[in-house]
Amino acid sequence: MNRKLCATLAATTAIALASPAQAQGACDRELLQGIAGDWIEALEQGTMMTMQLGEWVEYNENFQRGSLGSFLTPAREVDWHMALLDTTTCQVFVEAVMLDEERPIVAATQIGNGFFGVGPFDNIVTDEGDWLFDAEATYEYARREDWSDIPEGERATRDELIAAADAYLDLFSDPTVEVPWGEPCARLEGGVYTGRGEPTDSCNVGVPEGVELKNRRYIVDPVKGAVNVFLEFGDNALPDSHTFRVENGKIRYIHTVTACETENCGFRPFAEMLAENPDMQPPYAPLDE
Repeated sequence: MNRKLCATLAATTAIALASPAQAQGACDRELLQGIAGDWIEALEQGTMMTMQLGEWVEYNENFQRGSLGSFLTPAREVDWHMALLDTTTCQVFVEAVMLDEERPIVAATQIGNGFFGVGPFDNIVTDEGDWLFDAEATYEYARREDWSDIPEGERATRDELIAAADAYLDLFSDPTVEVPWGEPCARLEGGVYTGRGEPTDSCNVGVPEGVELKNRRYIVDPVKGAVNVFLEFGDNALPDSHTFRVENGKIRYIHTVTACETENCGFRPFAEMLAENPDMQPPYAPLDE
């Protein structure tokens, strides 16, 4: 397993200058969508030069300082991605699946945009050995979900979206929390999925108990009815991304991307655990169309 936590302790210097719009602090969906698109191009072209970076760019990989140039090498095709645009904080979140034969990757990336240009970058990068990792399964499940715009009159507020996310995340340490479960609801955790395409699909399939999810950082997109949260998971402060889609006040989708310090974060493969206790979780959706 390639351990990203041993990333180079050096920030990346870029030579591109901030655009006039960025220098003026302008922040709208068009600008943020452009940043998301530039990030996808950077991944696919293997270069940071697709982005309007400042003179000094902070890049963190799995919550440690790293090298943006090193992560972008080699170029990789992005097979699926989703972007959330936060016009309040001028940030972008991108979840991306890259089915590279040599090193499949699922990445969750928070990107800022400041006075001097795009940045900082906070990137959670998962590959073989990370929590329930299966890039092919992630791709197959994620691409069938509907993360389209919520009709304007039906959108939750920023505070409502954060409250829904926090309710789920607080459940790990407080089992009395009331979570606004939707039905149907599908939970994509690594490559494991709780949805079967049925109206009774549920995300309420249990969570670990007594676990603190700390230092939460939010990117909120009311147009998408979605919120992403970067956090430190448990006593080991594992780099973790949780992304929620909320429809009509209820959670519809949950995506989890977690980088591990040890193989599968110290747990046995899920298939082995499920084989010993088939009632532990509901059956998972097949990958066929």
